[in-house]
Amino acid sequence: MRRFAAFLIVLSVLSGSLGSPARAADKTLTVFAAASMKNALDEADAAYTAKTGVRIVASFAASSVLANQIGQGAPADVFVSADTDWMDYAVAKKAIDARTRTNLLGNSIVLIAPKDSDVHTVTIGPGFDLAKLAGNGRVATGDVNAVPVGKYAKAALEKLGAWRAAEPKFAFAENVRAALLLVSRGEAALGIVYSTDAKIEPGVKIIGAFPADSHPAIAYPVAATTGAKPDAADYLAFLRSQAAKAIFERYGFSFLVSPTT
Repeated sequence: MRRFAAFLIVLSVLSGSLGSPARAADKTLTVFAAASMKNALDEADAAYTAKTGVRIVASFAASSVLANQIGQGAPADVFVSADTDWMDYAVAKKAIDARTRTNLLGNSIVLIAPKDSDVHTVTIGPGFDLAKLAGNGRVATGDVNAVPVGKYAKAALEKLGAWRAAEPKFAFAENVRAALLLVSRGEAALGIVYSTDAKIEPGVKIIGAFPADSHPAIAYPVAATTGAKPDAADYLAFLRSQAAKAIFERYGFSFLVSPTT
């Protein structure tokens, strides 16, 4: 009986040692990223995996949703937010390693319409009448109380004096990609989204650009979580690299850091 028990112990040890290389080889990182990052980050993640063998599991949603999930202990390794407020929130929840935080990317917001819309190019400035332009249609953007693109949109319209009249016409979406979809389907006459989103959707056209000084600067901070795997540091370094810069700029983002080699 004792020999059999000893055999089981040895077998268990051998099984564990044989299994560990396979587990070590199956490296993954979980990245929570703003919805507007999807196309560009998917390509950057594929490049990183090809280079390192580390697989990236990305979850895309509104920054507000992701920050709350991370704050509640969701098992993410890296967070990419579409504004600094939600990164600040995650830091305050002690869920982010603030030492790893970098404002990585910039963006801009634009006014869009369905591709076949009769509405053509407009100049957006003080006195801009969005309510009149929308007519009987709706204007889609993210929730102005939580979703970064909606917050930027409201700030811009307030600065231009157009918010009060236009507010009743808004259809608020859970994230910027949902707002983009409403416009591309013709369910909203107009939309306010990031320029990067408008460029990847063939069902919409850009009809105007909001002045950069009409809203807070758009910055995408990136950071590792406090519970991140060691590989997160290397992944963050890749996001700051020249190779990643080329990918992000191809999608229309501006690169806010000096790229590494």
